[in-house]
Amino acid sequence: MDHHDEKAHGVRITARGPRAAIEIEGKRLDPGSLSGYTISHQEGEPPHVVLHVENGDAVEFEGLARVAIASPVVVEPTAAEFLAAIDAEELERAVLARPDLGTSPYSLTKAMLTQLGEWARGA
Repeated sequence: MDHHDEKAHGVRITARGPRAAIEIEGKRLDPGSLSGYTISHQEGEPPHVVLHVENGDAVEFEGLARVAIASPVVVEPTAAEFLAAIDAEELERAVLARPDLGTSPYSLTKAMLTQLGEWARGA
Protein backbone atom coordinates (compact mmCIF):
# COMPACT_ATOMS: atom_id res chain seq x y z
CA MET A 1 0.00 0.00 0.00
CA ASP A 2 1.26 3.47 -0.83
CA HIS A 3 1.38 6.20 1.80
CA HIS A 4 0.53 9.66 0.49
CA ASP A 5 1.22 12.94 2.23
CA GLU A 6 -0.75 15.64 0.41
CA LYS A 7 0.99 18.63 1.98
CA ALA A 8 4.09 20.05 0.30
CA HIS A 9 7.56 19.44 1.74
CA GLY A 10 10.95 20.93 0.94
CA VAL A 11 12.87 18.31 -1.03
CA ARG A 12 16.55 18.31 -2.04
CA ILE A 13 18.01 15.54 -4.18
CA THR A 14 21.71 15.51 -5.07
CA ALA A 15 22.43 12.76 -7.58
CA ARG A 16 25.97 11.76 -8.50
CA GLY A 17 26.26 8.80 -10.83
CA PRO A 18 24.29 5.86 -9.45
CA ARG A 19 23.91 7.38 -5.94
CA ALA A 20 21.70 10.11 -4.57
CA ALA A 21 21.42 12.00 -1.29
CA ILE A 22 17.80 12.87 -0.47
CA GLU A 23 16.70 15.43 2.12
CA ILE A 24 13.11 16.12 3.17
CA GLU A 25 12.65 19.35 5.12
CA GLY A 26 16.43 19.44 5.71
CA LYS A 27 16.57 15.93 7.17
CA ARG A 28 18.74 13.49 5.19
CA LEU A 29 17.14 10.11 4.58
CA ASP A 30 19.10 6.91 5.20
CA PRO A 31 20.19 5.87 1.69
CA GLY A 32 20.00 2.18 2.66
CA SER A 33 16.25 2.44 3.25
CA LEU A 34 15.45 3.48 -0.33
CA SER A 35 15.73 1.57 -3.60
CA GLY A 36 15.07 4.66 -5.72
CA TYR A 37 12.91 7.68 -6.37
CA THR A 38 10.74 9.12 -9.13
CA ILE A 39 9.99 12.77 -9.83
CA SER A 40 7.09 13.92 -11.99
CA HIS A 41 5.79 17.40 -12.65
CA GLN A 42 2.59 18.50 -14.38
CA GLU A 43 2.15 22.12 -15.41
CA GLY A 44 0.12 24.03 -12.84
CA GLU A 45 0.86 21.56 -10.03
CA PRO A 46 3.75 21.16 -7.60
CA PRO A 47 6.35 18.48 -8.40
CA HIS A 48 5.55 15.01 -7.09
CA VAL A 49 8.33 12.89 -5.57
CA VAL A 50 7.82 9.16 -4.96
CA LEU A 51 10.34 7.45 -2.66
CA HIS A 52 10.67 3.71 -3.32
CA VAL A 53 11.19 1.96 0.02
CA GLU A 54 13.68 -0.92 0.22
CA ASN A 55 12.12 -4.13 1.59
CA GLY A 56 9.16 -2.39 3.22
CA ASP A 57 11.33 -0.26 5.56
CA ALA A 58 9.77 2.88 7.00
CA VAL A 59 11.12 6.28 6.03
CA GLU A 60 10.59 9.15 8.46
CA PHE A 61 10.41 12.84 7.70
CA GLU A 62 8.94 15.91 9.34
CA GLY A 63 7.07 18.61 7.88
CA LEU A 64 7.92 21.84 -1.88
CA ALA A 65 6.74 18.62 -3.47
CA ARG A 66 4.08 16.16 -2.52
CA VAL A 67 5.83 13.04 -1.22
CA ALA A 68 4.62 9.45 -1.60
CA ILE A 69 6.36 6.41 -0.20
CA ALA A 70 5.85 3.47 -2.56
CA SER A 71 5.79 -0.20 -1.74
CA PRO A 72 8.53 -2.35 -3.31
CA VAL A 73 8.12 -2.77 -7.06
CA VAL A 74 6.44 -5.96 -8.27
CA VAL A 75 8.84 -8.12 -10.27
CA GLU A 76 8.08 -8.17 -14.00
CA PRO A 77 6.87 -11.45 -15.51
CA THR A 78 9.50 -13.84 -16.74
CA ALA A 79 10.20 -14.29 -20.42
CA ALA A 80 8.40 -17.64 -20.34
CA GLU A 81 5.26 -16.03 -18.87
CA PHE A 82 5.41 -13.22 -21.43
CA LEU A 83 5.80 -15.61 -24.37
CA ALA A 84 3.05 -17.92 -23.08
CA ALA A 85 0.62 -14.99 -23.15
CA ILE A 86 1.33 -14.12 -26.81
CA ASP A 87 -1.54 -14.74 -29.23
CA ALA A 88 0.07 -16.38 -32.30
CA GLU A 89 -2.54 -14.99 -34.70
CA GLU A 90 -2.09 -11.45 -33.35
CA LEU A 91 1.70 -11.77 -33.61
CA GLU A 92 1.49 -12.98 -37.20
CA ARG A 93 -0.86 -10.14 -38.20
CA ALA A 94 1.36 -7.53 -36.53
CA VAL A 95 4.55 -8.87 -38.11
CA LEU A 96 3.09 -9.17 -41.63
CA ALA A 97 1.91 -5.54 -41.37
CA ARG A 98 5.36 -4.22 -40.35
CA PRO A 99 6.89 -1.81 -42.87
CA ASP A 100 10.36 -3.17 -42.07
CA LEU A 101 9.48 -6.79 -42.96
CA GLY A 102 12.04 -7.84 -45.54
CA THR A 103 12.29 -10.69 -48.03
CA SER A 104 15.76 -11.96 -47.21
CA PRO A 105 16.36 -15.23 -45.35
CA TYR A 106 15.28 -15.06 -41.70
CA SER A 107 13.58 -11.66 -42.16
CA LEU A 108 10.29 -13.06 -40.83
CA THR A 109 12.02 -14.37 -37.70
CA LYS A 110 13.86 -11.07 -37.25
CA ALA A 111 10.58 -9.14 -37.59
CA MET A 112 8.89 -11.44 -35.03
CA LEU A 113 11.72 -10.92 -32.54
CA THR A 114 11.57 -7.15 -33.11
CA GLN A 115 7.78 -7.16 -32.59
CA LEU A 116 8.02 -9.22 -29.42
CA GLY A 117 10.73 -6.89 -28.08
CA GLU A 118 8.52 -3.87 -28.74
CA TRP A 119 5.58 -5.50 -26.98
CA ALA A 120 7.81 -6.45 -24.03
CA ARG A 121 8.84 -2.78 -23.67
CA GLY A 122 5.21 -1.66 -23.92
CA ALA A 123 5.64 -0.05 -27.33
